[in-house]
Amino acid sequence: MPPPTTVELLWGTTQRPKRGPKPALTLDGIVAEAIALVDAEGLSALSMQRLAQRLGFTKMSLYRYVPGKEQLTALMLDAAMGEPPKAAGAQQNWRTGLRDWVEALFARYRAHPWSIELTLGVRPLGPNEMGWTEAALTALAGTGLSGSERLDTIVLLNGHARSLAQQVSSMSGDGEVQFTEQFAEMMTAASGRYPEVRAAFAEEAAAPAGKGGANDALRFGVERILDGLAVLIDQRN
Repeated sequence: MPPPTTVELLWGTTQRPKRGPKPALTLDGIVAEAIALVDAEGLSALSMQRLAQRLGFTKMSLYRYVPGKEQLTALMLDAAMGEPPKAAGAQQNWRTGLRDWVEALFARYRAHPWSIELTLGVRPLGPNEMGWTEAALTALAGTGLSGSERLDTIVLLNGHARSLAQQVSSMSGDGEVQFTEQFAEMMTAASGRYPEVRAAFAEEAAAPAGKGGANDALRFGVERILDGLAVLIDQRN
């Protein structure tokens, strides 16, 4: 029997033998352990050998469930994304639906920063990731936008959430301290050449606690995107 393809594993269409004793490993358990590993140490730490050691099995035993790292990371991404937020029902307007969608997506990227890298390029989509697309398209149903316009809206919102999550991840912990120190040094070296830059950063630093952070940057961008979308929707209706 040939090894299952990525699509077969993602969508559960591969048939596995049911005879014999209950297996000591499960595909879900392997994926969960792989996610725990990369959440703690990053995607570069993942290898079939390292994962097998954490599970207490040989590397060859993992290949009975997943043919290789390509298939494993596809399963990890879909599991990490999880299901999209549930729609509030027919009374929820498109703007509220998209706002909830992108905020939930941003939270998933923040929880699993390594997933950002795995969403790049041409690849098979799993049922959870497809569900996120379906949820956003459902929010836009009835707006008068074409299919391509609705898909472009998803790309735009997803890109905003993904790029901001990536930036926040790189600035977390020591990165933020390092940037603050380097920025002060740069402003000293610049000797007043960039007054607007200095003023803007000083105003942000003086903002009340909870203001000017990643969530504010996310919401500001989302609201501006939705403002533009509202103009287009009004033109269609």
